Amino acid sequence: MNHDRTSNQNIPSQAWKRPIGLGWDNPYTVRYASNLDDGPWHGMPLGGFGAGCIGRSPRGDFNLWHIDGGEHIFRNLPACQFSVFEETKGKKQAYALCTQAPTDGSLSSWKWYPNEGRRKKEEGRRKEAEEGNRNRKGGIWEEEDAKWEEDEGTEDLNSSGTYYALYPRSWFVYENVFEAQLNCEQFSPILPNNYQESSYPVAMFEWVAHNPTDAPITLSIMLTWQNTVGWFTNANKSTEVKVRDDGSPVYDYQPRWEESGGNLNLLVEDFHRIGCVMTRLSASEEAKEGEGQWAIATITNPAVEVFYQTRWNPAGNGEDIWKHFSREGFLLDDKDETAAAAGEQLACAIAVRFTIRPGKTRKIPFFLAWDFPITEFASGVEYYRRYTDFFGRNGKNAWPMIRTAMKHSDTWRESIEAWQKPILERQDLSNSFKMALFNELYALTDGGTLWTAADERDPKGQFAVLECIDYRWYESLDVRLYGSFALLMLWPDLEKSVILAFARSISAGDNTPRVIGWNQASAIRKAVGATPHDLGAPNEHPWEKTNYTSYQDCNLWKDLPCDFVLQVYRDFLLTGSTDFDFLQECWPAIVEALAYLKTFDKDGDGIPENSGAPDQTFDDWQMQGISAYCGGLWLAALEGAIAIGSILENAAPEVIPHPQEQVALYHIWLEKARPNYQEKLWNGRYYRLDSESNSEVVMADQLCGQFYAKLLGLPDIVPPECAVSALETVYESCFLKFNDGEFGAANGVMLNGAPENPNATHPLEVWTGINFGLAAFLVQLGMQEKAFKLTDAVVKQIYENGLQFRTPEAITAGGTFRASHYLRAMAIWAIYGVLTGFK
Repeated sequence: MNHDRTSNQNIPSQAWKRPIGLGWDNPYTVRYASNLDDGPWHGMPLGGFGAGCIGRSPRGDFNLWHIDGGEHIFRNLPACQFSVFEETKGKKQAYALCTQAPTDGSLSSWKWYPNEGRRKKEEGRRKEAEEGNRNRKGGIWEEEDAKWEEDEGTEDLNSSGTYYALYPRSWFVYENVFEAQLNCEQFSPILPNNYQESSYPVAMFEWVAHNPTDAPITLSIMLTWQNTVGWFTNANKSTEVKVRDDGSPVYDYQPRWEESGGNLNLLVEDFHRIGCVMTRLSASEEAKEGEGQWAIATITNPAVEVFYQTRWNPAGNGEDIWKHFSREGFLLDDKDETAAAAGEQLACAIAVRFTIRPGKTRKIPFFLAWDFPITEFASGVEYYRRYTDFFGRNGKNAWPMIRTAMKHSDTWRESIEAWQKPILERQDLSNSFKMALFNELYALTDGGTLWTAADERDPKGQFAVLECIDYRWYESLDVRLYGSFALLMLWPDLEKSVILAFARSISAGDNTPRVIGWNQASAIRKAVGATPHDLGAPNEHPWEKTNYTSYQDCNLWKDLPCDFVLQVYRDFLLTGSTDFDFLQECWPAIVEALAYLKTFDKDGDGIPENSGAPDQTFDDWQMQGISAYCGGLWLAALEGAIAIGSILENAAPEVIPHPQEQVALYHIWLEKARPNYQEKLWNGRYYRLDSESNSEVVMADQLCGQFYAKLLGLPDIVPPECAVSALETVYESCFLKFNDGEFGAANGVMLNGAPENPNATHPLEVWTGINFGLAAFLVQLGMQEKAFKLTDAVVKQIYENGLQFRTPEAITAGGTFRASHYLRAMAIWAIYGVLTGFK
């Protein structure tokens, strides 16, 4: 019996894989107790951008619930599950397809899927029989021994199956438990350059069942789902913001978990479709946050039997549904629309039973949709989600989504395959790189993503992804300098919408005083002309109230205005150099941002100085005077602004401030700054951290400005031979000499790879996104082999140590991580972009 031959033929070999239910011996753990650590049981998320998403782990449980915009709930709902009944040659068995039984005592009558296959199972049974029958002859011992001999002739049956993931598709292949070969593919219609279907809150589950035996097999596949309408909204309406022990602002989120009173389930039969809609009694025609519907469905045809049960108790022992399913694979066809009383829980189920003749295969599809059209931020601040532009806004459209998914799911999957195929077929890329390239896109689904309905100003809506779950604010500008390449390359209109939101916010001010977490000083929230660090948080009003973070005073940061200018020019240049309206709308903000930053050039040498406080993306790392990192970004940003101004002089000469005057000014600043940067920072081998601290540390990202200048076809900010020398030094010291290159490149170490300060935080961390940015720089300078050696080291740490689908900002050589679900890791697309010339 070889399950791989048939079951796995359509699964790309590049997909990440793990045995179903196999735990981790020594997964990474969180560095700071206050940070989020959900453990390693994360799988690929399902759902459209900004529609809310769910996640299903490699042990088979649905355990991630990002249904409320910007909020994170990680817990298993056991009643949300697939189960399989099988009968062949007079033998029957049934399992719920998760390897972990509920820990709260619910569903105790259910049988849960084993995480080891028949061989280990039979080995255990043989040992038990041997212990109990040492002095017996015949009977049980002979029966067990015969069974063991039968299994001895088969392949190694230790595994009960394998989970595979290549975003936006994932697969469960079930082996060595059922006689049938079974796999389930699950996906949502995430498609590049698609601004409609990519927003849909739908998930498809296509089962493929094959009979490799010489006897008929009867199977029944059941999908159960708990009615959670009303749960996903904050019960705590307090506006209080606290400061966590690491200095980050936090607020309390209390979902209305298990508040199911008034919920009810409806059977829907519609031509060849059948399913259950989970909804709630409501007197209002207008939905509020948390109100809406779930729906599950399948397709009927003469070759299968479909059963249903619209109401059963997921908080009980589960016998009300398991009794009949586990014995014969059917449900009672009970249509009960009684609403749940206060404190009561309810769930529904559909099952498809069919028989497969020897050698035959059958496909059985299931569909899941949810419709929660409103995201509320601060009380009364509400936005419709993007998908409501296509399905309406009353929260009663789960079934129309099901119909749409049934009609188009095959086309969607073919489109996903066509998108991925050219990349997967490239011979110059490793399978691990291809795997991570696609799987790191998971953050666009599960990053607390917002995507609003369209309006006249934003014809494709507004979009935003959290920096991470721990730092819960949107689109941190310094982080997305690397982390936004995926969005730029695949959904450029969404990328530009983010940059336009920053452009609109620069001239705004907010004098609200706040305590700065790093040093307890007081500072205003947002200075007029300062480039904001972020676009706000889920508990306030994103896009309107910016600069949510208060760990540092971001009005003093020296990289943010440069990051803004460079991303504007990048987004224009790498999307065809034709969107002059985009440049024109950003131009006044560019002029204001650079003028504001120039005020920090206290000595008049043309370069703003770092102040000694951590005033850039490495916000625990102090720099003094001109820094290689911020100074280089300044030079590149001036070049970018000159290029933008020159374009606008020809395309839109009437724009204010007048491009010609600004270009002339930026030339003056640049001519003064460039020689000072080289003279004060170049030490003959690499660029010093800064001009005043006397540090000899090798900073990994010292030449981010040069990377961007070359990326955008701007003049080099440093001599090319100096860039090569510096990057080779970073590779040797920060990567190869830091723990023998096992973890990736540390942010900053001495030439010999040792720490400058053993107690430092950021310098001794390996930042995933910065490493991918460095790899892109290595490719840019012709060091492709080194680039992929560095990349593969980081990818290995993430995907072999339980960090998959929660990629952190930072890992350490001690096996700890910080800030999971991090935005910057999507910088892996910068590597592919540089490699292909962004084509």
